[in-house]
Amino acid sequence: MHRLTFAILLLLIPGLTYANNPSYEQLAASTQTIILHETSDQAASYIEYAAIADNVTWLISMSHRLERYIPDLIEREDFLRTVYYEATRAGLDPQLVLSVIQVESGFKKYAVSHAGARGYMQIMPFWVDVIGHQDHNLFHLRMNLRYGCTILRHYLDKENGDYFRALGRYNGSLGEAFYPQLVFNKWRTTWR
Repeated sequence: MHRLTFAILLLLIPGLTYANNPSYEQLAASTQTIILHETSDQAASYIEYAAIADNVTWLISMSHRLERYIPDLIEREDFLRTVYYEATRAGLDPQLVLSVIQVESGFKKYAVSHAGARGYMQIMPFWVDVIGHQDHNLFHLRMNLRYGCTILRHYLDKENGDYFRALGRYNGSLGEAFYPQLVFNKWRTTWR
């Protein structure tokens, strides 16, 4: 009951943030339902990938670029299929998502920031209370990517497609250029 009361209070206080982290705010109902669907730590299957990808060229190209971060071929391809699936599902460019992951966690599944953000896309635990379920594990591959892509999509919608501002919100540094520029640089040089 305390969590619900606390969450409601936080949603009613505009602009309240968690120590320089993204705002604790409710996502639109249509976005929220994306998180509520069952998601496990299993990678997106080849069937799921094939249903949305035109061919395997993207997978092969990105696999070569990611090899130094994730040396195991099977793990790397599982990761890439899942990034592609979750990014596309949220209406995001998979290479943008790879750029965010590189900047946020350096492709480390179990990364934890000084502020407590978790996993590949550095999801703050409060998001579980806002849009998920208590049994969601933010270190699970698919769960982390589902949350991260959903949150980034939400911020892009909120900022009317402005990537600079959406990335600033995602990182909790709205108005500052450092983080969005870092992601843009990775997007342009490594993942395009």
